[in-house]
Amino acid sequence: MKNAVPLVLLAVLAAAPAHAQSSDAQRDAEIARLRQTVELLTRRIEVLETGRAAPPAAPAGATATVPAEVAPAAAPPGTAAAAIGADGGPAVLPEESPLPAHPTFDEDELAGARVDNELPPGDEGLVGFFPVRGTDTWLRLSGYAKLDAMYDTDDAGYSDMFIPSTFPVGDQSGDGSFNMHARQTRFTLEARSLTDYGWLRFVLQNDFFGSGGSYGYRLRHAWGQLGNTYVGYGWSAFMDLDAGPDTLDFAGPGVIPFGRVTSIRQYVPLKNGNQLVFAAEHAPPEITSTLAGASARTTAPNLVLAMRHEGASGHLQASAMLRQLAYTADAERDEAFAGGLTLSGAWGGAGSGYLTYGALGGHGIAAYVGDLLGLGLDAVVDDTGALEPLDEWGGWVGYGHPWNADWRSTLTWGRLYLERNAWLAPETFRRSDYVAANLIYAPAPSWSWGLELLYGKLQQQDGEDGDVFRVQTSLKYDFVK
Repeated sequence: MKNAVPLVLLAVLAAAPAHAQSSDAQRDAEIARLRQTVELLTRRIEVLETGRAAPPAAPAGATATVPAEVAPAAAPPGTAAAAIGADGGPAVLPEESPLPAHPTFDEDELAGARVDNELPPGDEGLVGFFPVRGTDTWLRLSGYAKLDAMYDTDDAGYSDMFIPSTFPVGDQSGDGSFNMHARQTRFTLEARSLTDYGWLRFVLQNDFFGSGGSYGYRLRHAWGQLGNTYVGYGWSAFMDLDAGPDTLDFAGPGVIPFGRVTSIRQYVPLKNGNQLVFAAEHAPPEITSTLAGASARTTAPNLVLAMRHEGASGHLQASAMLRQLAYTADAERDEAFAGGLTLSGAWGGAGSGYLTYGALGGHGIAAYVGDLLGLGLDAVVDDTGALEPLDEWGGWVGYGHPWNADWRSTLTWGRLYLERNAWLAPETFRRSDYVAANLIYAPAPSWSWGLELLYGKLQQQDGEDGDVFRVQTSLKYDFVK
């Protein structure tokens, strides 16, 4: 479009001979008018190319009116999302999180829902978003490509991640093994729009840990949040994404609450950085039984209540869950209440050393715990047909330390227990340990590399155990940062 300016100037020069015989006053007036026209057109072109909606200022002495298509469009009543600010972004922005920014290799906290649809810690404005023409919506396409390469000193069971509950036990061969994959690679679509009821946020994300081959598509998130009301599929409200240690390993400590569930959730912001969260979630019971035809039965949603405090030096969160477990068999059926508590948090400012920590205790909440998920350990059915929820407890701690602007490290420890129970098979999970230490190099926001040493141990109900050391290196490319 800038080529239009020289063409206008040529037109001005071509017009000069046509007025050669006019009086000097008429000629000067004509030239002045044409100059004003050129200046107005030049400013209009600059506005269109930068995407700004503010009208250009008229040059000194000019009386020409700004063309209507250059003037800013009026925002719909009750919303400011249609207005574009001087920097090309929306004129009204979501609130920024008061939490200090602590970089993580998996970036899971970026897809988490937050009170008032706040921006994740460290985000400033809607960086990377672009307006959808003709609407009040702003979109961002993001994600990363990640390559994981690891060497295990022995059989680690599920080799793509480091999950102690999958380790074989007893005498192992001692033969090491190598693995490499890019299944954590993910794609994220996020939309935000300002409405009469607050910000509307929508997140759709996938990775490639699904079934159907070595790189099966897996849906990670598909949810929307209007103001403080959340609906869809994503992280459980029982989780605390800001309390997870920064590990290259995708799984992390197996004691940390984990789960992507379908839910409806309501945030209640209070004063002084406090908030409440109420949620109803769907996570079917996971039952172990030897009765013929026995299967778990969902009778009610799982209820979650969380209380949280956020500040410039970190946060503290307490979460409680109530569940009803049930099963049906050919000749028996039973129901039982279950529930659990977590206390977690992080402490330390941005750019300095910081702690992440948490403790968990529960009665029949294995479906929400990383190392126990999918093992049928919410409850067992005894020989009388009674349903017995199982107890689990444990804790984790991580310390992250930035060496300088480019280098950082994290030390992580976690331990998880499941009660001993006579109705469990001898080879069933009893205890797991998880230890990790890493060094991460991130010279630019768009890429990072890390090296990590991990140790894990599994103990069964019968006392048999097995352990594995792993060396892992990862390279990640973000395509928006």
